[in-house]
Amino acid sequence: MFNFFKKLGPGVLFAGAAIGVSHLVQSTKAGADFGIGLIWALLLVNLFKFPFFQYGPKYASATGESLLEGYKKLGTSILHFYLLISLTTMFTIQTAVTIVTAGIASSLTNNVISVELWTIIILIVCSVLLYFGKYKMLDKMIKIIIFILALSTFLATFLAFNNFSHGFNLSQVLPKNNIEIAFLIAFMGWMPAPLDISVWHSIWTIEKKKSDGIQDMKTTLFDFNIGYLGTIALGISFMLLGYFVMNSSSLSFSSSASTFANQLIEMYTSSFGSWAYIIIGLATFTTMFSTTITTLDASPRAMHKATELIFNKKINNGYLYWLFFLVVGTITIFFNFNSEMGTLVKVATIVSFITAPFYAIINYTLISSNHTPKKYRPSKIMHILSIVGIFFLLGFGIWYLSTLKLFI
Repeated sequence: MFNFFKKLGPGVLFAGAAIGVSHLVQSTKAGADFGIGLIWALLLVNLFKFPFFQYGPKYASATGESLLEGYKKLGTSILHFYLLISLTTMFTIQTAVTIVTAGIASSLTNNVISVELWTIIILIVCSVLLYFGKYKMLDKMIKIIIFILALSTFLATFLAFNNFSHGFNLSQVLPKNNIEIAFLIAFMGWMPAPLDISVWHSIWTIEKKKSDGIQDMKTTLFDFNIGYLGTIALGISFMLLGYFVMNSSSLSFSSSASTFANQLIEMYTSSFGSWAYIIIGLATFTTMFSTTITTLDASPRAMHKATELIFNKKINNGYLYWLFFLVVGTITIFFNFNSEMGTLVKVATIVSFITAPFYAIINYTLISSNHTPKKYRPSKIMHILSIVGIFFLLGFGIWYLSTLKLFI
């Protein structure tokens, strides 16, 4: 059992980064509004994104390089584009996930500490842990967090199922009106995560190799598959949780992530009693805390590596500089642009959605090129799935842009 957990690492970090607002809010809201009628969308988007997420750790394990180094081999302009995209979204995304985490923490402590103070506390605690513990600490800690997250979420879902008195409806739904279509787009776009996380995954794979010495292809893909299947299982679990607890309610659910999470906690507790508070509280808080700390680690790592590659020089303490820059930027946005968070998140969402085909094409091109050892290039099935996936993401992006007015 110990060897099993020791093999895991980057895949669990990927799960920690992916299982956030997309699962806690979007999947649960899908269950609350549509029952399990959108499970087809969850499975379909996970299938079509699978190759492009896998190519991150696979390329890193095959070459000993991150995707960013591979991007440079395809053209420095790709690195510049990556840097620009990341600068556009990293602060907003970090602020958004931290605010949700802080909101849940404030609620769980009976609002004794304000959301504003919790935001600062969480950022400082995560930064100190990352700076002094480095990758090895994050690797160990995230396994514990994800274990608690999975256990509490599956237990909460099981209890909700046992208390479910309505008929189980398996019929699938195709959203028709503008609001439903807008939700479907957001649900699929963030599920299981934006494609740029494949870059983070490749960097974590290199760090795991440095930390443990050996990280062969078999172990790398095993780790990835566990993490990816875990995100799917938890996505379904949160959808079922929304279906069992919230679907029959006449309440109007908030579009605010932290408010929605607190509505879920309150409804779950009222259904089972105060003893169940700790179960749903752990599920919601660990979901968002795992996202907060993994994104706070990954963005500085990726930006540090990208700037080193662009300027062709080693930058000492670059990770620390970017970590500090991200924390200060997050706090600045939170206190000065809090009223504009909706607009900022919308911009980050647009950028993430329309750049998904870019990452898919670049990752596929790189893993299929001479820069990857021949035996590690995609199989025929993966080639087909990749091409279909690229067309799916292109079509999805065009559909998203054509309905963008729905979000305004």
